[in-house]
Amino acid sequence: MPDYRRNRVPGGSYFFTVNLQERASSLLTDQVATLREVVARVRRESPFHIDAWVVLPNHLHCVWTLPAGDSDPKRWRAIKTLFSIRMARGEYRCPTRIRRGERGLWQKRYWEHTIRDDGDYARHVDYVHFNPVKHGLAANAADWRYSTFRRCVTLGMYPPDWSGEGT
Repeated sequence: MPDYRRNRVPGGSYFFTVNLQERASSLLTDQVATLREVVARVRRESPFHIDAWVVLPNHLHCVWTLPAGDSDPKRWRAIKTLFSIRMARGEYRCPTRIRRGERGLWQKRYWEHTIRDDGDYARHVDYVHFNPVKHGLAANAADWRYSTFRRCVTLGMYPPDWSGEGT
């Protein structure tokens, strides 16, 4: 079995990309209320700050910051498990997943990047918010409702007409 090593920085900020197994699916936006409930539950049990988040039909990107002294990687496992439990069965599962009793909603792994500095943080938050435009799902970041972009505008992090050019 591969040894996937993650860079654990207590209290660190991380960028994530998490994908559904079925890339043609729109499950995440169809079930965004359930996803929000699951994330809220995990945050109550294992707190983290959501710096930026975007939910697209078949994948999501986010930047979050862990509490000081915390580097526990259990949060994504909990989110993926709780969301899967709430979804009806019926997705394709390969023989290995069937044998192991695993669901087939999510890709097994996810992309994680430890944020290195303020510039890296800003680039990844911009990437999160520009992603619906990149995928042709919205004309501009403010048009995509499954994103923290508007919250960031309210906080003064972006002008309302931010285009993301150069992202």
